[in-house]
Amino acid sequence: MHFHQNGYVSADPRIEEAAGYGIDRSQDLPDEVDVLIVGSGPAGMIAAAQLSQYPEVNARMIEKRGSRLVIGQADGIQARSVETFQAFGFAEEIMREGYHITEMSFWNPDPENPEHIIRTGRPKDDEHGISEFPHLIVNQARVLDYFAQFAVQSPGRITPDYGIEFVDLAVDSGAADSPATDHPVSVTVRYTAGERAGEERIIRAGYVVGCDGARSKVRSSIGRTMTGDQANHAWGVMDVLANSDFPDIRTKCAISSKHGNILHIPREGGHLFRMYVDLGEVPEDDARQVRQTSIDEIIRRANAIIAPYSLDVKNVAWHSVYEVGHRLTDAFDDTDETDPGSSCPRVFITGDACHTHSAKAGQGMNVSMQDGFNIAWKLGQVVSGRSSTELLRTYSAERQVTAKNLIDFDKEWSTLMATPQEELPDKAYLEDFYVKTAEFPAGFMTEYTESMITTSSKHQDLADGFPIGRRFKSARVQRSCDANFIHLGHEARADGRWRMYVFADRAAPTSGEGDAGTARSKVEALASWLESDPASPLVAYRREGEDLDALIELSVVYQQEHKEFSFPDVPTVFRPHVGAFGLEYVEKIYAALPDEDIFAARGISRDGAVVVVRPDQYVSGIFPLEAHAEIGEFFAGVFAPVK
Repeated sequence: MHFHQNGYVSADPRIEEAAGYGIDRSQDLPDEVDVLIVGSGPAGMIAAAQLSQYPEVNARMIEKRGSRLVIGQADGIQARSVETFQAFGFAEEIMREGYHITEMSFWNPDPENPEHIIRTGRPKDDEHGISEFPHLIVNQARVLDYFAQFAVQSPGRITPDYGIEFVDLAVDSGAADSPATDHPVSVTVRYTAGERAGEERIIRAGYVVGCDGARSKVRSSIGRTMTGDQANHAWGVMDVLANSDFPDIRTKCAISSKHGNILHIPREGGHLFRMYVDLGEVPEDDARQVRQTSIDEIIRRANAIIAPYSLDVKNVAWHSVYEVGHRLTDAFDDTDETDPGSSCPRVFITGDACHTHSAKAGQGMNVSMQDGFNIAWKLGQVVSGRSSTELLRTYSAERQVTAKNLIDFDKEWSTLMATPQEELPDKAYLEDFYVKTAEFPAGFMTEYTESMITTSSKHQDLADGFPIGRRFKSARVQRSCDANFIHLGHEARADGRWRMYVFADRAAPTSGEGDAGTARSKVEALASWLESDPASPLVAYRREGEDLDALIELSVVYQQEHKEFSFPDVPTVFRPHVGAFGLEYVEKIYAALPDEDIFAARGISRDGAVVVVRPDQYVSGIFPLEAHAEIGEFFAGVFAPVK
């Protein structure tokens, strides 16, 4: 953690100094805001947390509930989400709190007694070592709490405005030509709690982010519609405290029996667990009567499915009944996606407001958070004047494809979960599918295509292990200045900055043009360009008074062991002077490990490479060390000129 740059800090260093709108944050919702977030679910909370790192952006979040969420319906936390939590500073805390899924048991009818079930498989949850982060089960409410803590401790000091609901909005017809800092969206809100309950008022917003669920009023207000299908298959879900002789009661299980199916998920704390209990096919004329299924009936069916074992339920924390549905919104913003000349969007929707699916793959909260992360840093960059409004067009283009892929996967997985074993191609089919497709539900198959923030694959061969458009896959290195072992990707904070990882060529660091017989390294030439050339992104877009790394954090990784060089040998651009006292910061200089070489692990060319990563941890581009002009041209399409 980086602190003390502005003076000695004796209190919690995670509490940053208030700045901008965070200095004197109004207790009442103001008449005018730059960004209005509607809904404090996973997408809304991560958006608020990210925007709190842009204190010059006046962002507010409204929530119709009168207080924080107490019991969340989502609980599965995939490894990609834990990786994201690392950037927001609370991965370690939530890993201590959560239940860790390490393997999954598969239970099927006993061939000798089909009325009973037996365990038929027990694969590891992450059979292929996809991530260094675990697969967790944590109450959704706790995830929201952690994001809320980050937001209130960040410079922008964003807190939810509880007891206010969204009613409707209208975008001024002249918004197409208005600057990013204008407020052309009229939003009608209504108070739902307190002395003002029932009162309506209109506020003006620059942008609106709808995080208000499957029945989203924001979606309706911009004329977007959901299309898809209903699977006509119902499931009862319950979080319970119970005693049981079922031997895998504390292990994630897929249970198939002659009486139906169960997806069993232990919860955090040592006692609580969740069961998704198969309620069978639903007639088309059911008129949602299945939704009235009692908790007693759900428990009865669960006992029938797990025979010869049984459940003795002592307490029901929460239960519900739902029918599987797979629906997708036609676009995730209010612009005309068929017209390239249409105005840039002013209203966005995220999470369940634009994609719904079953809970079987554990993706709802996870994908929603990535929606919120994606749009938040882009809004922060645009409203703060760092980028043009064209950046906002990339949100719907990127996230709609991701949602479509999720729905396609979930259709297959949820169908398999509801299929009797005897109707599958073979007895191990479900287990094999689970292992084979593990990377997708873990959250690592998202791949953004070429755009203003994602290059072509022209230079992909320089670093095969960092696929362009996919998240930056971390690996261990050794910090030069203190010999600490560091996971490179874990050092990136969700502070709105881009990252540039420079992987050095063979030449060791030198302090000048090179000694006699020693060629100047490509890294040294790149460093000189980055530090002083007018076309360098560090020069062209840095505002007066800002640190060298205010927009782009540089890291350099050398092929030599850390003992073979020291930080004074490294070009000064990689050890910038920061903060109020201009202190030299030397902790972004690394060496490859001899027995765990990042160059070999990630297929990085020994001639070196530059890997550019955007604020939400996805690889934007890969460049040769000598491609100075190409790097400059890329960032010229990302950042706006300094005014």
